Amino acid sequence: MQLDLTGKTALVTGSTGQLGRVIARTLADCGANIALHYINNETKALELQREIEAGGRQAVIVQGDITKQETAIQMRDRIQSSLGGVDIVVANAVIQYEWKTVLEQSPEDYVSQFESCVLQSVYLAKAFIPYMKEAKGGRFIGINTECAMQNFATQSAYTAGKRGMDGLYRVLAKEVGEYQITVNQVAPGWTISDRDRNSEPGHDAAYTQSVPLKRRGEDQEIANAVAFLASDLSSFITGAYIPVSGGNVMPAI
Repeated sequence: MQLDLTGKTALVTGSTGQLGRVIARTLADCGANIALHYINNETKALELQREIEAGGRQAVIVQGDITKQETAIQMRDRIQSSLGGVDIVVANAVIQYEWKTVLEQSPEDYVSQFESCVLQSVYLAKAFIPYMKEAKGGRFIGINTECAMQNFATQSAYTAGKRGMDGLYRVLAKEVGEYQITVNQVAPGWTISDRDRNSEPGHDAAYTQSVPLKRRGEDQEIANAVAFLASDLSSFITGAYIPVSGGNVMPAI
């Protein structure tokens, strides 16, 4: 058995980010053509496009603010004209900000988190799910976080946005299931990416001791979970929030 996405087209939002580019590469390695969304880093997007095309897959880059509905529509039209309809959507982009206590956090940060976590997925669903309904199948995957279940101090805006996202995905899964469209979330823990590989060893000791597997996950391990959910091997999984955190988060039943 293998993860075969040959003939599929996947959109990855925030594909120039630390995790996004690994997800994009992994889906391409499984055979998918890739639409690479970016907001500011065109240079990185073009590099990734060339890399994916060198591996034998097609790739197109699309730019825009994912918190605006018109951006999703423009991306859909651009992708369709180049690659055809999108079979797999990965909502990975998120707005970054400084974590503070509730009393110190700017109200604008709560708004931005709602926009990037919830409204991004709403706009992507409105733009891309109609094609999936016609095709009688598709994959809609969101990148959530273990933080949504931990409720740590200073994470209120992030947690609120991601918990809102969780509710949206569960409802959407019920609404589109009859069309054989699955809607799932991957929830990484504190993940090692290229940026972290140059960090001082031991700086994450307290965190790793809290994880049952006694280590942090690798970005590739998160991308592997996304690829599984994008494939036919996950055809009967929908509405799921799947922690990829070494057991650091274990949802109750």
